[in-house]
Formats: sequence, structure tokens, C-alpha cells
Amino acid sequence: MLPGMTESLRPRRSCLAVPGSNPRFLEKAKGLPADQVFLDLEDACAPLAKPGARKNIVAALNEGGWGDKIRVVRVNDWTTHWTYRDVVEVVEGAGPNLDCIMLPKVQSAEQVVTLDILLTQIEKTMGFEVGRIGIEAQIENAQGLIAVDAIAKASPRVETIIFGPADFMASINMKSLVVGEQPPGYDVGDAYHHILMSILMAARANDKQAIDGPYLQIRDSDGFRRVAARSAALGFDGKWVLHPDQVGIANEVYSPAQDDYDHAELILDAYDYYTSEAGGAKGSAMLGDEMIDEASRKMALVVASKGRAAGMQRTSKFEPPES
Repeated sequence: MLPGMTESLRPRRSCLAVPGSNPRFLEKAKGLPADQVFLDLEDACAPLAKPGARKNIVAALNEGGWGDKIRVVRVNDWTTHWTYRDVVEVVEGAGPNLDCIMLPKVQSAEQVVTLDILLTQIEKTMGFEVGRIGIEAQIENAQGLIAVDAIAKASPRVETIIFGPADFMASINMKSLVVGEQPPGYDVGDAYHHILMSILMAARANDKQAIDGPYLQIRDSDGFRRVAARSAALGFDGKWVLHPDQVGIANEVYSPAQDDYDHAELILDAYDYYTSEAGGAKGSAMLGDEMIDEASRKMALVVASKGRAAGMQRTSKFEPPES
């Protein structure tokens, strides 16, 4: 668990998109090592396929077999006429087996509040635990980015803020057709840096997770790794994956390197020792050639928390100096 985050926020290194209209894909997703799956009723489903997709999703959730994956359903956005039926049918039909509803194209805090109210009504009507189902808010246009902090604050149900690059690129007239890559002519820096940092700041200021969007060139593993590494370096918690080959890469990129994880755990152990009475109750101390203090502890806790969440095992141990 990262500092300041609630215990309900679980690892989301890899967030696998699965079309709700394809029962074969729904079944296959159960066996993939993704941290999260989101069963899609929006872009991955043609309009005529959406009613049937709702039924497929309810059946797949209730059949089980998802292991410890976070189970999410992406509904259609509030500007469509499908949203309320998506939420009502899925939550009434499979609420106890659902962890979050993902709301796309969020433009205001009010849209999140509306979903929260609808979820609460369904939970009360059906006798489900009120407030257990979370909300994932997807930012896909300029209006949403401007309001991202208010969106993150809109409901205690909000768990993640997600960057939706394809619609966002279209909404700001970005001159590119390749989602996730730099637009032609932008040869210095990162054209997405402001967007990613705005989402990250809103997420961290409100104890939410920040998730990067998809990389559509699904056969280009090197490209996926390169783009994922950018948001991982900033501090993002995970990324969407559209193909099984991307799952393992995401799990690796958004986990600490083994050496970094081991070092973070050593810092935490050493700091605990040196600040204790047995260690001299020091505010700072030396760990080898490195001075560690409270700031070091906070930085190490971030890395160690990510490693623990990923199930990593440390390969070294702190040994207090002999007195």
C-alpha cells in the first residue's frame, strides 16, 4: 500500500480490456495474469451488441473463476442513452461479484456523483453492501482534464483516474493517428507530459491510483514497453493492456526492479533500527555509503509498497551493527 492510500486500492499494474460482446474472450481473460480486467460495454461493443453484452458480462462475473483479479465493467458515458441500463443490469445482476464501474469520458464531478447516487440506489434496493463498488473515472477530453481534481474528489467510491489517449487526442485536434506515440513534428520532450502529470497530481492529492491508457500497436512489444516506462517513471500505478502479450510487460514495468526493491526494504529496516532506542534514537544514519533519514524512509516506502503489492520477495536482510 502506498503512503496515504486507502487499503481498498489494490495493484493495477495491468488492466486488461475485454469486449463484453465476445464470450470466448471473456472466458480466456480469466486465465491471464492481469491484475485487473475490465469488461467493456463501450467502444469495444457495437451499438446493436450492447444488450447482449450486458448479459454476457453478468453471466461471466457470476460464473466466477477470476481469482484475485479486480473485476471492473466499463459502461457507456452519460451522453449516451445506454448508461443507466448498463449500470442497472450489470449491478443488479452481478453486484456481489463486481469491484468497480468504469465511467468513460468524465467531464465533471457531477457525472461521478450521478453514478454514485445510482449505485447507492441499486445497492439499497438489492440489499447489497452500500458503497462497496468503486468508480474508475476516465479522462478523455480537455473538459475532463481541467476538472480532474474535482472529479477525483467527487465521491469516496473513486479509486482510479485513467488517461484515455485516443479520444483525448481527437478532442484537442492532435495531429496524429498513432495512439500513444508522439505526434509528427513533436521531436523534443513528451507531448503527453502535461496530461499525465495533471492526472497524476489529482490522483495523488486525493489518494487515488493513476492508470495510463492503451497502446494500440499490439504487435509492437518494444513500443509498448517504451511508452509504459514513461508513465511508470512518473509514478503511474499501471496501464491498460489490449493483448495477452502486453500483460507480462506491464506487470514488469510497473513493478520495482529486484535490486531497487531489496534496497528499499533495507532502508526501511535500517531506519527503524537507527531511530529506535537500541540504534541510538538517531534522526539520520549511514547505510553503507548512503545517508538515510525520514525523507529516505518515505521514498523507500513507495518502492517497497509497490514491490510487496506485486508479491516480490526480498533477497537480502538488514543486519544491525555489532555493539
